[in-house]
Amino acid sequence: MPRIIAIDFGQKRTGIAVTDELQIIASGLTTVPTDTIFEFLHTYFEKENVRVALIGDPKQMNGQPSESAAMINAFAAKFATIFPEVKVVRVDERFTSKMAMQTMIDSGLSKKQRQNKALLDEISATIMLRDYLTRKMI
Repeated sequence: MPRIIAIDFGQKRTGIAVTDELQIIASGLTTVPTDTIFEFLHTYFEKENVRVALIGDPKQMNGQPSESAAMINAFAAKFATIFPEVKVVRVDERFTSKMAMQTMIDSGLSKKQRQNKALLDEISATIMLRDYLTRKMI
């Protein structure tokens, strides 16, 4: 079975999470500089069988697109062009950063460790993926 990848795209950093081959467990993979995301994905897709990519769909509380929507929509369109064999699924990413921060607190990370934005982005991608897997099983 192919893996599912979740991409928490950001202006500076992009968090990545993936499933296991049975699509049961969501795990953080890494955070990469956004300017190298396509090179990273190309290399990763050569090694791993990935057929679905979750990309955040940033919205405000009222459901309207957030300020970052245009940038992420452009990334999603470019992704679909470069990797046409990978199905793009847009997922609501509201609250993922807050949930990621709470996860870091609950895990007992120190205040200094919680300032690691790369870890926050990776956990956010993992939360997006976990939520998708949960909805998929229902």
